[in-house]
Amino acid sequence: MCQDEARGFPRHVETMTDYALRRSVMVDTQVRPNDVTKYPVIAAMLDVPRELFVPEALREVAYVGEGVPLAPGRVLAEPRTLAKLADALAPEPGERVLVVGAGTGYSAAVMARMAGKVTALEEDEGLAARARTALREAGAEGVEVVTGPLAAGWPAGAPYDVILIDGGVETVPAAISAQLAPGGRIGAVFMEGALGTARIGHVAGGQAVWRFAFNATAPVLPGFAAARAFVL
Repeated sequence: MCQDEARGFPRHVETMTDYALRRSVMVDTQVRPNDVTKYPVIAAMLDVPRELFVPEALREVAYVGEGVPLAPGRVLAEPRTLAKLADALAPEPGERVLVVGAGTGYSAAVMARMAGKVTALEEDEGLAARARTALREAGAEGVEVVTGPLAAGWPAGAPYDVILIDGGVETVPAAISAQLAPGGRIGAVFMEGALGTARIGHVAGGQAVWRFAFNATAPVLPGFAAARAFVL
């Protein structure tokens, strides 16, 4: 008999309790101190089991204050970045949300906890399959995982009140901004070399107008790199 069982706790119950404690510590040390104050964001970050959305071998580092590798060039965003973007975008119950670059589905689960209905777009079939499994295990309702090119968005579900691009960008295709509803919000981390800034955009006159939100970094998603000028 293991020590946990000797104390009267089955091992899986002890593990679940341990992860719940880690979520609480994550919120108290990485989320609240970074000016994230909206209750729906705090509640979502406390509720969604982040450990289910990382590779099983990396579950022990699921709650550290940095991104967790998911696949080549893809990471699960650090808690601070996702929480601050969710706080700035402020999805409300009943709003339609599109998550572009959903990875294994964690950000979609958090946004669904706030808004209720989320389309999670992923072009990597392996990540999409893992997202469906993790979302089911987490009991996340209202999330539809779809596959297709990230840079095209998902026009079949448009218009969206909120679009979260879950990864780095150098540019945002007009096709994605065009999928915002009037008064909608879009958030992304814009990368310039090794440095980046999270920005929130609103569409005005058919163009996305962006404002600075906070400093952040993330790997640039497929299809979101700027065209390189040819130099003689």
